[in-house]
Amino acid sequence: MLTKVPFLDLLSTYTELKGECDEASLRVLGGGWYIMGRELEAFEAEFAQYCGTTHCLGVANGLDALKMALLALGVGRGDEVIVPANTFIATWLAVSDVGAIPVAVDVDPQDLQMSAAGFEAAITPKTRAVIPVHLYGHMGDLPALVQVARKHGIKVIEDAAQAHGSAVDGKRAGAFGDCAAFSFYPGKNLGAFGDGGAICTNDREVFERIQKLRNYGSSKKYHHDLKGFNSRLDEFQAAFLRVKLKHLDEWNLRRQRLADLYSKAFAGNPVIRCVKLRPGVQSSWHLFTVQVPRRDEVQAELAKRGIQTLIHYPIPCHLAKAYEDLGYRQGSFPVTEESAATLLSLPIGPHLSEADARVVAAALQETVGSLAR
Repeated sequence: MLTKVPFLDLLSTYTELKGECDEASLRVLGGGWYIMGRELEAFEAEFAQYCGTTHCLGVANGLDALKMALLALGVGRGDEVIVPANTFIATWLAVSDVGAIPVAVDVDPQDLQMSAAGFEAAITPKTRAVIPVHLYGHMGDLPALVQVARKHGIKVIEDAAQAHGSAVDGKRAGAFGDCAAFSFYPGKNLGAFGDGGAICTNDREVFERIQKLRNYGSSKKYHHDLKGFNSRLDEFQAAFLRVKLKHLDEWNLRRQRLADLYSKAFAGNPVIRCVKLRPGVQSSWHLFTVQVPRRDEVQAELAKRGIQTLIHYPIPCHLAKAYEDLGYRQGSFPVTEESAATLLSLPIGPHLSEADARVVAAALQETVGSLAR
């Protein structure tokens, strides 16, 4: 059946900003400089200011951002890094890629985020860093988590790939940890027209180390101080991101309205569970997730009605074949495993109409109701 309500309408993000994006593209083409130029420098300054940090460095993608943040903080072979079980596998891959060991903790059943208590319980003498993931655009109790990390001398790297504009008590994602890694994959709240990422930090030494790491380990041409990478955000993507950054708060506000609509529609429904955010958390609502029984059947029925939904994420990292060497088993992290079996992501985005959101809400309630009979 033809999709009537897409999960995310990416074309409309360009259509709305066509004039500004076309102008930015021509500006780059006519500038004659396409890597590590003025557009990148300007975007880095603007995004750092937006997040409330001193420094920002554009890189090729979110995974590279996490890897270089770890390396810049001295995390390496044999170190342990505490990560949530409930996350996209990139969080774990970054740890593995620098030779460290991901140590998983289950998440809070209310907001599906890593808790300070869960983090502290997993600390060992080998723990070097923790990566709280602001999954779905939500944030956990970051002030408490950072306090625990400081007490134990552990570095904090925020995985803010889904949290552009999220905040706790008015302080934005990216400004809590020693570093924060962002992704600008096209589907993100602040998405490029291709891959991209960034690292934010207030630490001058970390900033200077990442400057080298992203550019072949070099701060001066042909002088290579570190074993680095080729991981740079190009001028086109930086220029497009500068355009979109000016609209991010408004687009997040549109997402908030849709999230409020869904939340109100499902309030009191005994079989549709929504995430409960902590007091003071302002979510970017990158995703609106619900947990429902017989999830796969619900998804199939919604698809028949022309409503596209996604699953984030059907196989938890600890049960992925790639990490079977760590020895985790089914039952290791029950909250994460329940989420993997029941969670469904509904359409949400700055270009989803409220009328279509109501159609989605009504269809979901009818579907779960009919399957429950």
